[in-house]
Amino acid sequence: HLQFVESGGGLVQPGGSLRLSCAASGFTAGHYDVGWIRQAPGKEPKGVSCATTIGAKYYVRSAQGRFAVSRDILKNTVSLQMNNLTPEDTATYCCTYVEACGSWMAGNSFDSCGQGTQVTVSS
Repeated sequence: HLQFVESGGGLVQPGGSLRLSCAASGFTAGHYDVGWIRQAPGKEPKGVSCATTIGAKYYVRSAQGRFAVSRDILKNTVSLQMNNLTPEDTATYCCTYVEACGSWMAGNSFDSCGQGTQVTVSS
């Protein structure tokens, strides 16, 4: 059972930044494609970004140029740097194992976030 623990969320003003972290538990995250999902209140979960095992990175259009996904092999984590945040980015964010980033990001079905980490962008 592949388990991740997310952290780094919080309350930030529009235009601010946050860095989310996704820590793998009991397995090596570097062996898997890892996707970030966000779920706003009352809305369906959406794929935001995905990092492949060979270094390719995918972003939803609204995140391009603002978000950056990265891996830290030594820490066994996948991070999501989010800059220039807007209220529309307010959501619970979580990460998940993905079969293949390309098809996952192009799909319409994403798992709901459980606990995740809450990001609130508000003035």
